[in-house]
Amino acid sequence: MPSPSDPPVSGAFAAATAGRGRDDACPGALRLHAADDGALARIRIPGGLLTMRQAEAPATASDRLGDGRIDLTSRGNLQVRGLRDPGAGTEPAALLGEAGLLPSWAHERARNLVASPLAGLDGRGHGDLRGWIREWDALLCENPAAAGLSGRFLFALDDGRGDTAALGADVTLIALPGAATAELRLAGRPVAQVPAADAPRWAVRAAQTFLTLAAERGARAWRIADIDPDGTAIAARLRAEGAPPTEPSDAGSPDATAGGPPPLGLVPHPDGTTCALSVGVRLGRLTTGAWRLLARIAGTGAGELRITPWRGVVLPGLPRAAAQEALDRLAAAGFLTGEDSPWRGVTACAGRPGCAKSLADVRADAGAALRDAAPDPGHRLLPAHFSGCERRCGHPDGSWVDVVAGADGRYRVAVAGTTAATTAADLPTALDTARRTSTPPPPRTT
Repeated sequence: MPSPSDPPVSGAFAAATAGRGRDDACPGALRLHAADDGALARIRIPGGLLTMRQAEAPATASDRLGDGRIDLTSRGNLQVRGLRDPGAGTEPAALLGEAGLLPSWAHERARNLVASPLAGLDGRGHGDLRGWIREWDALLCENPAAAGLSGRFLFALDDGRGDTAALGADVTLIALPGAATAELRLAGRPVAQVPAADAPRWAVRAAQTFLTLAAERGARAWRIADIDPDGTAIAARLRAEGAPPTEPSDAGSPDATAGGPPPLGLVPHPDGTTCALSVGVRLGRLTTGAWRLLARIAGTGAGELRITPWRGVVLPGLPRAAAQEALDRLAAAGFLTGEDSPWRGVTACAGRPGCAKSLADVRADAGAALRDAAPDPGHRLLPAHFSGCERRCGHPDGSWVDVVAGADGRYRVAVAGTTAATTAADLPTALDTARRTSTPPPPRTT
């Protein structure tokens, strides 16, 4: 039975969960999605961390079984499209399993974790998050109940700079100054400060409590906000289990709206002799050849790739003397390597021919709209998202230019309360105007 302190199921909850009498349809590496261009596998990469060996497995799967490309998602995961014979589904899983990317088949869709990609690299934040990432993943995969989390449920680890804390995760951990404590947030609301050494355990426990609450209420909820919009019911149960209440906010807790991807280009490490490379991927899609180039360059540094939730990649630990040459190679291969690129912040759904619901080849139209776009020296262009239909799959949070294909062959471009219809031929001008209509804050620098 629900605890007496739990609020009743509200009309808002009923509306939020209407029609959720089934599991969510998020694909995984084992449960593939049947798209128009073949089956799609989504590979969860907790914290975006990949070794060079692990990075090879998705590329091999795409070359051998798919369309020879890899997609980066807004949760720092990878996708392989165009897979043949989706009914079998065992060969991609075998490739990923051999690389250590499927530690628990039962939990593979639940391993949704984003983390600050520059944590421990640039001297900002409050430390390296890799220990938290690995411990969280192990605890999640050891917890039988956690296998019941939907593929939409999201965890976030923030090193204190406020980047992933702004991504709307269900459960967020934020490292606080001194490395002794962490702030626990549920549905974006601070609910407790917990010992840093136990922080991953509290994050997994919060998710398990969410599942328990949903089961008691007879609801098949995907996200915490579906049944506990401000996290108070779950927080009350966690406090009953020993989690202390949150102390008054101080300067150590980042602004929940801070957000922002890492800067593109060279990111110096504090030691002065090494640096990271931070690059973006146009529309989040690249060939396996370009992906392998990233892995080879990663091998000249720390041998690690960090996939960001902004469809980019960070390569840590490169010798400073060789870093610029490596960055130039990536620029020549089509990666975004500078903050002034007009492609910065532009995303798109799959569109045609991959999605039957799409009304246009939005990736091709986005590319044509940006082909001759001038650099943006002020770094002030709004993000933009191209959608093939009204579902707007993959759209960003915050302020962005909404570009939606219509059944009449035209696009609707909406921003700051205004909407204009335009043809694909006139889209470059309409897009540029809309992105300059209302400008976001300037990007943070390292």
